Amino acid sequence: MTDPVKHAAVPGTEGDMATRDWLDIRAGTVVDAHPVRETPQHTFRLTIDFGPHIGIRSSVVQVNHRYVPARLVGRQICAVINVPPRQVGSLRSEVLTLGMPDSNGEAVLIRPDGRVPDGGKLF
Repeated sequence: MTDPVKHAAVPGTEGDMATRDWLDIRAGTVVDAHPVRETPQHTFRLTIDFGPHIGIRSSVVQVNHRYVPARLVGRQICAVINVPPRQVGSLRSEVLTLGMPDSNGEAVLIRPDGRVPDGGKLF
């Protein structure tokens, strides 16, 4: 099976690529989460299941006291899956988990409003 994930390119640099096709944002379910010891406090390594066509990917996220690793397991999140992998300490982050700041500037993870199939694409 070939990898359906292609690395992102800047819009407008590859012919007629539309901006909406630039980022591939998918829903996935966190299947494992644990703190990363060699990074700042509240940094977690998430293992995320994006369904059978994309598979399992890892993400390193810096969040806040709102999140506890055990309570993230089973929760769906949204992530950009077509970014190049990034090395965070000794770990490899394969996707960019999405979040937004709350009124205090602390991270709130983006997730679907209801349960959707893993690998579901934002449109």
